[in-house]
Amino acid sequence: MLLAVATAPLAAACTTPPPAPPPPDPLADLVVAARADAALATAVGAAETAAARSEHAARLQAEVERATPRVPGASSSPAPTPSAAPPPAGATREALVAALQAARKQAGDLAVTVPAHRAGLVAAVSAGCASLVEALS
Repeated sequence: MLLAVATAPLAAACTTPPPAPPPPDPLADLVVAARADAALATAVGAAETAAARSEHAARLQAEVERATPRVPGASSSPAPTPSAAPPPAGATREALVAALQAARKQAGDLAVTVPAHRAGLVAAVSAGCASLVEALS
């Protein structure tokens, strides 16, 4: 009994807590916006815009997955991908243009805060949204 009591603090000191999960990736919000825009573009019949925003979502998601640290002992399956809500009924071209303008601003604002190796991707998404707005106008 005395031995068990004496070794309990030692056993507790030898265990380390599991690592904390990484903070959310700032690009994840851009992925959600791109998917939502693609769904909205599909709903209003803007196939090229839907394809472009789907491509943005895929490239951004690939970067999020690349940058997500692997926790030792954790499952090797990738993190679940965020999904976008379906577009609202009665979606319009005007709503799509507004969503693309918001996405352009969101990506542009983020581009100046991320590391240089990510800034090019984020800035390209911002520029792509700007050109999609021009194409729809």
